[in-house]
Amino acid sequence: MKFGVSLGRIDDVDLAVQAEGFGYDFCWVWDSPLLRSNLWVIMALVAERTERIRVGSGVAIPGLRVAPTTANAIATINRLAPGRTFLGVGTGNTAMRSMGQLPMRVADYEEHLRVIRALLKGETVDYTANGRTHPISFQSRELNYVDIEHPIPIHVGGFGPKSQALAGQLGDGLITGIPRGGSIPEALANVQRGADQANRNLDGFETTALVNMLLLNPEETLSSPRVLEEVGSSVMVNVHYLYDRFLEAGAEPSRFVESIWDEYVAFRQERDANRSVSDVHSSHYGHLDPEEARFVTPELIRECAIVGQPGDVVEQLTDLEKQGLDSINFIPPTDQQYEIYARFASEVIARM
Repeated sequence: MKFGVSLGRIDDVDLAVQAEGFGYDFCWVWDSPLLRSNLWVIMALVAERTERIRVGSGVAIPGLRVAPTTANAIATINRLAPGRTFLGVGTGNTAMRSMGQLPMRVADYEEHLRVIRALLKGETVDYTANGRTHPISFQSRELNYVDIEHPIPIHVGGFGPKSQALAGQLGDGLITGIPRGGSIPEALANVQRGADQANRNLDGFETTALVNMLLLNPEETLSSPRVLEEVGSSVMVNVHYLYDRFLEAGAEPSRFVESIWDEYVAFRQERDANRSVSDVHSSHYGHLDPEEARFVTPELIRECAIVGQPGDVVEQLTDLEKQGLDSINFIPPTDQQYEIYARFASEVIARM
């Protein structure tokens, strides 16, 4: 099992340096322009300040820039950290919805990935923009302004069957979520379906999950204030996603939110009448919204998080590894991230 950290603020580059020292394997950088700093700037600083840890986007959002720009950006980072750079891509839950926009459709997502993959392989690819299609490729490569000689793996974000199949069709890895992306065997079956359609083998393919993580203190219960402060924000991101899907497509709630769903829908309908879409997503992975704290029940935490004493967490991660999961990442609240990542390294990573 490999382990990662996430950062999104320009002031937190030291977190990646600390993580490298603690034995973490990779560092994700957010792509949410109304919530965090610019991801490419942060990635460049992380690449310069570290020596071993893998550096990549977690995840870059196609709706924010055209495919050639993304290919150039990650290949430029690869000049700074050759051979340890990767590109995570996703349709954009928080980033797009915080701007009042929808995540990218799967067909457009596939096209975006197709162009990026070809460019990073040094190929010429047909690219369509504004109704015009032309073959494009990186030019003047003798100037060494990008590095595509060292391979840049593409990790495809996917929470549903279609996007998970895209990972098998066009990616070198899958980034999914637990529980929002289904079970690991289900996700891998979707990946395999995409690989079969593209006649690809999956040698070297990596599956990573963004999880909610909580290490309990001795004798601590899930009702403690510390627990709510530590995991409440990340748990509520799952609920926000389901509510957005309910508004947009009438999607039925997942089983793990049934106990709070009706009350939560009524709460949101009343509250959102007088606030902007940016406000709705402002608490994501940063802090627990005080007005939503009552919905973070012990039952919901157990459904949405890997939780327990360190030994319990090791057992759960070992089981996920047996199911086919290769890596995990989690995002602590901003004001606790240094301490939480340090504790996880000493009490969980050291045991594995």
